[in-house]
Amino acid sequence: MKVAGADGCRAGWFTVLLENGHWKVFIFPDIFTLWRECREASLIFLDIPIGLREKHTKERLCDLQARILLGHERGMSIFPAPCRDAIYTKNYKEACKINKRMTGRKLTIQTWNIIPRIREVDILLKKLKSDRLIVRETHPEICFWALQGEHMKYSKKTEEGFLMRKELLQSVFPHTEEIIDYTLSTYPRKAVKRDDILDALAAVVTATGQMEKLATIPRTPEIDARGIPMEIVYRPFFKIKS
Repeated sequence: MKVAGADGCRAGWFTVLLENGHWKVFIFPDIFTLWRECREASLIFLDIPIGLREKHTKERLCDLQARILLGHERGMSIFPAPCRDAIYTKNYKEACKINKRMTGRKLTIQTWNIIPRIREVDILLKKLKSDRLIVRETHPEICFWALQGEHMKYSKKTEEGFLMRKELLQSVFPHTEEIIDYTLSTYPRKAVKRDDILDALAAVVTATGQMEKLATIPRTPEIDARGIPMEIVYRPFFKIKS
């Protein structure tokens, strides 16, 4: 079995690829390169909004429900996804104006900073109509919530939060520390940060195992105007054999 998990980083997409017990890590400059290199994978999980509102004042149900599951502090990591028109604008001011008109909400600067990644994936999935069950959205905090049975106490930006997540991943995936150490010694921090590695690991760990054991938020995903599911995928209470 071949699966991949990826998180957007400063240099592109930090990706962990697992195949038959062996792992590789990459930094791909864009989602199209990632797809070309990983297209034989049975699942590619991305920490990025997939499936967008066209015109609707309500947030995506997956974002609303995930935020409730994580509670106030960790739930703040689930931001309202932008509308589709906003991700194709040229500047932050225009994006805010369009998103406000379409949804009633402006965009945070944090959302604006990842819009190039959201746009890449939206363009890719517009072309890959038959592969939309391969490239899917997950969220690391939901993955950790599912592994632990409750939301994480500390932010991943803190030393306590980083170590707790690393130990949790290590408990189900023995190569966790090896991958983290290799990545930190191979790539500079200006290319990939420690929490990018954690997030990609959470995504790839979630992608392992049998597809029928995956769960989604919401249980019955909404479908956007292009036929793309609006969901956050996770795996409840599982372990990986070493």
